[in-house]
Amino acid sequence: MGTLSVRRLTGTRIPTADGEFTLTLYENSEDDKDHLALVCGDVEGKDDVLVRAHSECFTGDVLGSLRCDCGEQLDTSIRRVAEEGQGVILYLRQEGRGIGLKSKLKAYNLQDEGYDTVEANRMLGHGADERDYAVAARILEDLSVSSVRLLTNNPGKIEDLTEYGIEITKRAPLEPHVNRHNEDYLRTKANRMRHALDLGPANGHAQSNAHDNSLQALEQRIERHFDEAGTPFVTLTYAQSLDGSIASSSGTPLPISGEEALDFTHRLRALHDGILVGIGTVLADDPRLNARRGQEDHPTPIVLDSSLRFPADARLLHCDGPPPLIFTAPDPDPDRREELEAQGATVHELPCAPTGGVCLDALLNALGNRGITSMMVEGGSQILTTFLREQRVHRVIVTMAPMFVGGTSALGPVTETSDEGGDPGAFPRLTNMQKRWYGDDLILEGDPVWPSSDS
Repeated sequence: MGTLSVRRLTGTRIPTADGEFTLTLYENSEDDKDHLALVCGDVEGKDDVLVRAHSECFTGDVLGSLRCDCGEQLDTSIRRVAEEGQGVILYLRQEGRGIGLKSKLKAYNLQDEGYDTVEANRMLGHGADERDYAVAARILEDLSVSSVRLLTNNPGKIEDLTEYGIEITKRAPLEPHVNRHNEDYLRTKANRMRHALDLGPANGHAQSNAHDNSLQALEQRIERHFDEAGTPFVTLTYAQSLDGSIASSSGTPLPISGEEALDFTHRLRALHDGILVGIGTVLADDPRLNARRGQEDHPTPIVLDSSLRFPADARLLHCDGPPPLIFTAPDPDPDRREELEAQGATVHELPCAPTGGVCLDALLNALGNRGITSMMVEGGSQILTTFLREQRVHRVIVTMAPMFVGGTSALGPVTETSDEGGDPGAFPRLTNMQKRWYGDDLILEGDPVWPSSDS
């Protein structure tokens, strides 16, 4: 392999939901396989470039098979490279850890009979892992990448690339989502193939979406944002019907989300430090605002209540999780304040916004000073609208349930004026869109871009 060489055949611009890349096709001197490099930004001569050396997996990458974590790793790597604005995804044509698609499918059948992935490969006359990374090393050299942060859980991959002359400065882990179809496979990788995976106890995991990796990416964005801004990362999220309703016409709360979407929502809650609603939601729903459904990390409830109407018997004062933070206007009723604080709540005074209600900038600064790095905004309609109108949202996640309600709209007007003349460009939009099904519900998420923003 020491004399192996690669040559660029052609390349083109590839826009994706995560960002824009250049896709380059390579040939090599050892075989007739066409390998690919998906490049984001300028990597020539750069140090510590984020790189994924990904081996082709038709069943995982294309079909979304739950038997492996390959498709999830590819999706996560593309997203993380795009978020950095610079990096390389190498797509290497070595299906089935180098044994080919035909043998891989036969190995799957043996795994269904009870053999693990290593045993199945060897029963077919193959090694546990027959991949080689010489082509990957030569492509990185052709791209003039100086050093690499490698997206992998596989120490063997690091060793091989290092042997071929690639300087690897750091391993960037890829945490998988475990489901009942891939749990044994992942444990074999960890126990028999040295992969750096912390899978927890073998207690049988419920099936999950193999491409549900957005929470990991969101957690990384939260950390970067708070380090740079010192104020919370704001995720605006709500569930609505097909006609945009979040409640009945009388304002009565409705169970809109299905079970799978609710599981995702509670994982999202557990990821955030705080969860914010307006006092109207507390009065109408008496919510708990904690993380349930197997989640143990509860967010801090945050309530905007400019006139301090928070009821002394609200469930927020007695349920699992931290006591609520109540933000109100200056000089609230002292007796009311004393009563709430005696039950564990913290009442914090903030200046009012010019249009009334709590000033959002003052709120975000106060939360940042308290160490709240991230916050979910869940409602109600007026609160959701205000955060969008004042452009204080970093991520939007909306669950759409397949029903018609004809009830209370999720949002009011989100622009300052109503004379846009029907111009779609006058309204905020979402970019970097992702779409996933949870049961019968469709979850859409993306980054808001306002008309005055550079997109």
